[in-house]
Amino acid sequence: MARDHGDGRAAALWYISPGKAELRAEPEARPGAADVVIRALHSALSRGTERLVFTGSVPETEFERMRCPFMAGAFPFPVKYGYAMVGEVAAGREDLRGRTVFALHPHQTEFALPADAVVIVPDRVPARRAVLAANMETALNAVWDAAPGPADRIAVVGGGVVGLLVAWLCGALPRAEVTVVDIDPARAEPASRLGVGFALPDGAPRDCDLVVHASGNGAGLTTALQLAGDEATILELSWYGRSEVTAPFGAAFHSRRLRLISSQVGRVAPSHRTRWTPPRRLAAALDLLADPRLDVLLAPALPLADLPGRLSQIFSPKSRALCQVIDYPASRQPS
Repeated sequence: MARDHGDGRAAALWYISPGKAELRAEPEARPGAADVVIRALHSALSRGTERLVFTGSVPETEFERMRCPFMAGAFPFPVKYGYAMVGEVAAGREDLRGRTVFALHPHQTEFALPADAVVIVPDRVPARRAVLAANMETALNAVWDAAPGPADRIAVVGGGVVGLLVAWLCGALPRAEVTVVDIDPARAEPASRLGVGFALPDGAPRDCDLVVHASGNGAGLTTALQLAGDEATILELSWYGRSEVTAPFGAAFHSRRLRLISSQVGRVAPSHRTRWTPPRRLAAALDLLADPRLDVLLAPALPLADLPGRLSQIFSPKSRALCQVIDYPASRQPS
């Protein structure tokens, strides 16, 4: 079984203090009868949530709610955190052995999980692209919350991974006019390749039927409010950690009867909650990743060994990387 630590044990990424992370040796996986052993192939960083973890910006009030499945340690530090892992089942349940699976697990070379905590990656989805599953699940849940319709004029403020995925999903609606709005002109290329429009804030369409805010910045929320038409919905997808955000809720916010709602992936959207479970939603998100155009969201992969020294660069506001992929020793085979 592939290992990535000098003493032969599995290795995992730990956030240990503000702006600092390291690889640590992990105890040997001891699977139970209902478990599988996963050999990591690829994982991905969440530039939004994991940046807040890396910088120690998770509010104390959110320490429990921010826990992700199978994390270790405790906020603020040290903590083993992450939720976008693709690997191969190396041992355990016979029907899963050798299958490529997705799991909500931190960045680690090898680990054991309950078999019901993994989802098989469809054959038509490459393993490297499958790291987008958690982001796609967030985007899918957001679209359920927002309930866009055919022919709607839709603006998505913030051209990060989740914003672009929301725009891509909305772009499949008949005659929908979808525009990604971002201050970085470089976001025009991925938007175009995903079949949706792009605009800088000053040139963005007004009088929108729906505005989704996913920039993670208070200025983006102001833009979202400005782009919404009368009685339109603004869906807030950003999570700001400890940062306080001001927005123009005076002026014409009330007279225009704007509707501001939040969306968060921790629970299935109310419109689907009675029929959908989180595993069904995650499986649907994986199936949606079959479109090869989504590869535009993947930054060139880094080996796990290089990751601790590159995190400051990856999480920098100046970084233009969208989804940072991490490769593991076992991923040297084609994927």
